[in-house]
Amino acid sequence: MRPKRVYLSLGSNLGKREENLQRALAALELKQIQIVARSSLYETEPQNLTQQRWFLNLVIECETRYFPMQLLGVIQKIERELGRERGAGSVRWGPRPIDIDVLLFGNVIMEMPQLTIPHPRMLERRFVLEPLLEIAPDLRHPVNRESLRKFIGKVSGQKLRRVDQVSC
Repeated sequence: MRPKRVYLSLGSNLGKREENLQRALAALELKQIQIVARSSLYETEPQNLTQQRWFLNLVIECETRYFPMQLLGVIQKIERELGRERGAGSVRWGPRPIDIDVLLFGNVIMEMPQLTIPHPRMLERRFVLEPLLEIAPDLRHPVNRESLRKFIGKVSGQKLRRVDQVSC
């Protein structure tokens, strides 16, 4: 079976954010998710629940032999191992040590309660589009086949900055 090309978004706003991201990247590699390209780090303003620390985000392009639901299971296990809590005690869009989202999975289009591909809110998020376009500038959306560059203007008001070094 040939590996599939996947794009993942990673974010952290609790604890040592950059270390959390590094640990998540290492854990993905250990699970046979080979990172092909990695964006710069971006510090981004929270979108929905704004009274929290800014996030540190990046996007990776990777290859995997997992199917989408298998990949989701691996990602959620990594999130749990790194301290991510889901369920009754967690706040939606609240602070988290790590968040990993499947943005695109080859040309797969699927909608299930646990996983929707392409990610249903990716076109509304500058912290996703900007790093994604950094590593894949010619990428097209699998549903409408439009260049993702077309959507960046619609999210230009969202605050983010590319960072070389992260201050704690």
